[in-house]
Amino acid sequence: MKLQEFHARELLAAAGLPVPPGRVATTPGEVADAARELLTAGARGVVVKAQVLVGGRGKAGGVKLAATPAEAAQVAEQILGMTIKGIVVRKVLVAPASDIRHEYYLGAVLDRAAQRILVMGSAEGGVEIEQVAQEKPEAIVRVHAHPHLGLFDFQARQVALALGLTGPHLADAVAIAKGLVRVMVERDADLVEVNPLAIVREIGADGSSRERLVCLDAKITLDDSALPRHPDLEARRDLDEEDPADAEARRQEINFIHLDGTIGCLVNGAGLAMTTMDLVKRAGGEPANFLDIGGGAKAETVAAAMRLILADPRVQVILVNIFGGITRGDEVARGLVEARAQQAREVPMVVRIVGTNAEAASRILHEASFQTAESLEAAAEQAVAAARRVGAAVDGGTR
Repeated sequence: MKLQEFHARELLAAAGLPVPPGRVATTPGEVADAARELLTAGARGVVVKAQVLVGGRGKAGGVKLAATPAEAAQVAEQILGMTIKGIVVRKVLVAPASDIRHEYYLGAVLDRAAQRILVMGSAEGGVEIEQVAQEKPEAIVRVHAHPHLGLFDFQARQVALALGLTGPHLADAVAIAKGLVRVMVERDADLVEVNPLAIVREIGADGSSRERLVCLDAKITLDDSALPRHPDLEARRDLDEEDPADAEARRQEINFIHLDGTIGCLVNGAGLAMTTMDLVKRAGGEPANFLDIGGGAKAETVAAAMRLILADPRVQVILVNIFGGITRGDEVARGLVEARAQQAREVPMVVRIVGTNAEAASRILHEASFQTAESLEAAAEQAVAAARRVGAAVDGGTR
């Protein structure tokens, strides 16, 4: 689950990291009020930032500066309602404009291969780290945190010094790096990223100036499997940007991931689902999804899974592969019959059910004229052949 920037900033601030103040707004009037409050507190200007869960906001015109509350409201009118990479902007973050002297990248990510948290830093801040990795891989410093003791001070100093952060900024950089790892562990995150981490120049009320290291932007991705331990974070999910199919799958407690193929897969068990997709590809087809209905699924769960698959217009065939242990084959068969009676469009279906109550399932499917297969290999081959027939018919109809 991705957090909006303003939520991510809140978590970093709660952990004691230096994060500038900010206000979230959904209307130009609210933006003007937020700007007025920040300007009264001493800000020289404000930045209005679109809150969407995609990158490239600045290039798309979703980040703009304003010097007055009236100008901030005008900027908000331009940003609110605009579309960035297919997502409509419904809220913005209003924060003090910063006099940036230098930008850095600093992030903590889960390195699954090493089974540790990887801390990455770069002096090439303000741009996507993927771009830096592609164009200047040598510009990224990498350090693995200890799996039990976290990031050591000497490791954090290594990262900071490699970025050129010395003098008064060194201690701040060490604290921030250790704080990112701490937030990642405490919040069960997959990614905690600050881009840019910036040295900013601040002017005091007496006219004096100082430079400070602050987290100007924040990005946090949470492990969905750990969300039951964090109900406060689950409540921060942005439903406006969530795919309706993903939201429905979560409500039905179905593990569902979109893919790019044409063969919808309905399976019980993650391992069996992966095997099913592998055999589809070996037979020459492409799976349209990963879908695991889990153990003990009832007829209504199967029907819900069918609706999720059919919501994808690219799906030309559905392959059902059920191994009945806890899951009863006859329950699945009844769910398939119910789903087919309700589906809005006709899609060929190949069904393979073995295990608990498989004979009863076979009778139900036979009476309902479903195409069945005894082995998974045969089911995958039949599904791929059916997809090719459908594809050929579609191509022929468009010529």
